[in-house]
Amino acid sequence: MASEYLKKKYQDVKPDVKRELTPAEKRKNWWYYHKWHVVICVGLLAILGSIVWNALHQVKPDYQIAYVGTNALPDDTAAAVEACFAALGEDLNGDGEVVVQMVQYASSDESDPQTVMAAEVRLMADLTSHESYFFLLEDPEQFQRSYRTLRRLDGSLPADGDDSAEGTYLAWEQCPVLARIDLGEYTYALMGGTASGSSNELLSNLYIARRGFWTEEDAPYPEGCNALWEKITEGALS
Repeated sequence: MASEYLKKKYQDVKPDVKRELTPAEKRKNWWYYHKWHVVICVGLLAILGSIVWNALHQVKPDYQIAYVGTNALPDDTAAAVEACFAALGEDLNGDGEVVVQMVQYASSDESDPQTVMAAEVRLMADLTSHESYFFLLEDPEQFQRSYRTLRRLDGSLPADGDDSAEGTYLAWEQCPVLARIDLGEYTYALMGGTASGSSNELLSNLYIARRGFWTEEDAPYPEGCNALWEKITEGALS
């Protein structure tokens, strides 16, 4: 219990009164304690917005070609093949344009096992997800032995256990529709300069084939892909 002395000593002392902050001071105080929360949220929203924008604006190909060979094709040659197929194809996904995408799986750097393995993994992912319908191959026999994914030229599928590529591919030059298209020249950088050549000559050493499907799953737009296959191989078997 407080003594009479203390009561008298502090009878005129008033307790501290809490000062009301101005609106500006309140905003400043709030920002001091929450600024990093705001920065993190803005960053996350920016990342999410970028993902959504890319998903909405990403151009999806109507046709996809997988090139499998030792050395990657020059960019000019790859672009010429894409343009060749696009000129013969149709807008399958209804976006108003015909888009052909060539994906290259080259394993030239055998001194780097990681590079070779990366190409192998990417190719297996392509085959598993049924992304590519058309194949441009350097060695179709080896490809079929390794993956058994090619369809016969008559549309049938090889029998179980049959890994022969016989009757599953055509040389680029065997296809009149493809052979008569001028694919232009290519150039690529070399140490101390550039090299160039004919894209048609490069393609004359390659083979065209198409994917076979042993399950109900199929490539995107199978009917449209079949129609393009019939068009590019017209006259090849006659």
